Formats: sequence, C-alpha cells, structure tokens
Amino acid sequence: MGNKAVFLDRDGVVNVDHAYVYKIEDFEFIDGVFEACKQFQACGYQIVIVTNQSGIGRGYYTEQDFDLLTKWMVEQFKQHEIEISKVYFCPHHPTKGIADYQQDCDCRKPKPGMLLQGIKELSLDARECIMFGDKGSDMLAATAAGFKKKILVKSGQSLTDEELSLADEVWNSLDCASEKFSENN
Repeated sequence: MGNKAVFLDRDGVVNVDHAYVYKIEDFEFIDGVFEACKQFQACGYQIVIVTNQSGIGRGYYTEQDFDLLTKWMVEQFKQHEIEISKVYFCPHHPTKGIADYQQDCDCRKPKPGMLLQGIKELSLDARECIMFGDKGSDMLAATAAGFKKKILVKSGQSLTDEELSLADEVWNSLDCASEKFSENN
C-alpha cells in the first residue's frame, strides 16, 4: 500500500448508528461497506477508522468493551479480505466526560488529532487522503488535517445545509463507491 488512505468515521459510515454501540450484537454493518472498502484497497488506499467514542468518557462502557468490539469488527473486515490499517478513537468529552475523560482534547473531531496521528504513524501524505464521515465535525477535522477530499455520507445523521457545504461530495452511503470512486479520487 502507498502513502494514501481512506479515513472512515465508524458510527453512521461503517455501521448503523444506534447510539453508543459497544456490543457485538448491536453492531450492524451498513450495506455496501465491504464492497466499498475492497474498491478503496484496489485503488491503493489504506483504510483507517477514526471514531469519537464519548460513551467511554461518559461511563456508558469501557475502553476494554470498545477494544473487544474493535477486534471483532477488524476480523469481519479481514474475512472479506480487507485490511484495516489502524483504528483510532477518542474517549473524551469536553463537558460530559467523567474524571480524566472530561477534557477538551486534540483528538475529538472536529479537531484533527486522530487524523494527524494516522498520517504520522502510517507515513501518509495528507494531500492524498480522503475522509468519509456523516457529520460536519468529520469534514472539519479533514480540512484541518489538510486532506485532499471530504465526502459526507447520508447513512448516519440528518445533515444541515451548513454541514453539506463543508463536503466536497455527498453520497447516500458507501454503497455508491462502485460508481463514484476510482483511482483518480
């Protein structure tokens, strides 16, 4: 794989956003996610997942719960011949976190900390990276990280006109990858 990557938000892009998903039985992949990721890989992109997980900071579940689910999720991708290069998560919340988790950190999107960490650790060129997210905060993080392209998908949240204006493209879901994504992205 080269020095470019597709960064995917998790809840609302990879899986149905049922709010604070941390159990395998509640994790539901969005249709087309495996096919899209195969296409990204075929075009030479690494795949990185970046996810705000304030449910950890709020005390709804633990980092260990998140790790178990993440290992399972990565294995599901592997079974579809898809390599997830890295999964980054932010457990913090600036106002609703408990104890050490209550902080205004650099990793919680819309701040670019997780994306910048991925660029550094995986030796990526930000100008060759693409962000897929379902919120304006995903688009703002990608802009701050200097990404080449920002794509909003409608498979998660309801989007405002302002959020839509932050994206370079808007897709219904990753299911559109076969018709909209090529090596030229």
